[in-house]
Amino acid sequence: MRSIYKCRRCRAEYPKVGMPYICPLCGGIYEIDVNSDFKFGNINDTLPGIWRYRSIFGIPKTAPVTYLGEGNTPIIWRKAFSKNIIFKLEFLNPTGSYKDRATAVLTSMLKQRNVSNAIEDSSGNAGASFAAYAAAFDIDAEIYIPASTSGPKRRQVESYGVTVIPIPGPRSEAARSAQAAVTRKGITYASHAFLPFGMAGIATTAYELVEQIGDTPGTIIAPIGHGSLLAGIMLGFRALKENSCIKELPSFVGVQADKCAPVWAKWVGQDFNQTECTTIAEGTQIVDPVRGGLLLDLLSKTNDQIVKVSEAEIKDAVHELASHGLYVEPASALVWAALKNNAHNLKEPITLILTGFGLKSDVAI
Repeated sequence: MRSIYKCRRCRAEYPKVGMPYICPLCGGIYEIDVNSDFKFGNINDTLPGIWRYRSIFGIPKTAPVTYLGEGNTPIIWRKAFSKNIIFKLEFLNPTGSYKDRATAVLTSMLKQRNVSNAIEDSSGNAGASFAAYAAAFDIDAEIYIPASTSGPKRRQVESYGVTVIPIPGPRSEAARSAQAAVTRKGITYASHAFLPFGMAGIATTAYELVEQIGDTPGTIIAPIGHGSLLAGIMLGFRALKENSCIKELPSFVGVQADKCAPVWAKWVGQDFNQTECTTIAEGTQIVDPVRGGLLLDLLSKTNDQIVKVSEAEIKDAVHELASHGLYVEPASALVWAALKNNAHNLKEPITLILTGFGLKSDVAI
């Protein structure tokens, strides 16, 4: 099978050896090629969690199953705003966020390529996830984080015994420092943002939802940071439709904080000139989303939306979700704020992707 991972710019396939994070031919980024053989495959019920769907991951058969309990997250139904609502509890993945679906597949590829040392950068959840999988599967990891990373997330990353390097300044400084260290040390950059393999893991969210609901959701609402979450889910539903497993795609709603909304700006045709931004939804404060272009390619102007919400609306959403028994971090609460503002024109059932556990944040709400 030809690779499902290709350079966005020159269309070269991901190399058969090594782990480059950008295309060595043109410097472009790798992504799942929407015109490739990314189709829903056979389910292997002898494997656990997301690994039941490993036939769609596009990784070699020799890649190990790097499983820590990711996937099979529950759904719960509620009635809100006179609509049928489904919460997908992604904060119940092993490190408390949806990132584990992506990290598991990435870690498998790292092991298959015999990577024993790797560098990552993160504002929190991705770093905690990679630290956990690196510790479990014998990868010596350095995690570069913004010095401002909230206390609980930093303590979680440190708890796994990896090397944590706090970098003063905005989120982008941590990324620049990590990339400089990769060049200086000659170590693999295990970037959750740049390496494309994690999106195949995230696509399993779509497969689980269809199995759990017994049908296609009417609408999916998800936060946007780098864009990998919503893009991965959309690719998953497209693969299901390609194989006639579902009749139609859901509508998709991506949400950003209005203090950091570069994808929303592009969607509505506005300029985004911020070089840095800060929001209580810290996991989404990305000014140059790596998957922004792919996400905009996938979204339909007819059926889909990108919306933004205020800091006050995010704070209210944290408390209102807690009143439903759901304790999530602010970045996860974006979806409830978007639902409040748009429920009247969304198709049911409306599925909210709750991405991260509330204990990860110490932001005063």
